[in-house]
Amino acid sequence: MTEFFADHQILTSYVLLPFAIILARIIDVSIGTLRIILVSRGMKILAPLLGFFEVLIWLVAISQIIQNLSNWVNYVAYATGFALGNFIGMFIEERLAMGVVALRIITQNDADDLISEIQKMNIGTTSLAAKGMRGHVRLIFSIIKRKDQQMVMDLVRKHNPLAFVSVSDVRAVQEGYFPQSSGEKKLFHRLFNTSLKRK
Repeated sequence: MTEFFADHQILTSYVLLPFAIILARIIDVSIGTLRIILVSRGMKILAPLLGFFEVLIWLVAISQIIQNLSNWVNYVAYATGFALGNFIGMFIEERLAMGVVALRIITQNDADDLISEIQKMNIGTTSLAAKGMRGHVRLIFSIIKRKDQQMVMDLVRKHNPLAFVSVSDVRAVQEGYFPQSSGEKKLFHRLFNTSLKRK
């Protein structure tokens, strides 16, 4: 193996090593993205564990850069891996759709149909009448699982396309109505230390 690398120094320096650096950076940045999410969720065991592997992989990548400072391809590989790692990390986070979010919907139109459709998904809502700059409005509040966010947003666009919607992450909740299987309920309870009801 050593003889192979010695005989193929150009291949090793300009192809294999840069590729390894790109791969390492993709992995450690993706892990870092997930770690930040878990930190925001207050997961005190899994987040530090991911942080350990994140830094370990980063040290391996940066050590190769330091050992080959004269090779400019490694710098490009490092930056490329970082960029791709951010993209892949966000993609993974979007697919996992971890956690819950708070939806605040403000609509000037009648919102009874929208509220009814959301509640048909077994998602709890709280609504009240209010007054905005242009007259009376309806405020709708709901705490939902992130994986259900797109479905609710589609309903909002269907029934009240001009409604104002804001979304924010929620670190912890207690009580409420969330559509889920028994397995999801146990996992959700462990992750967020919540007490949930199922309608």
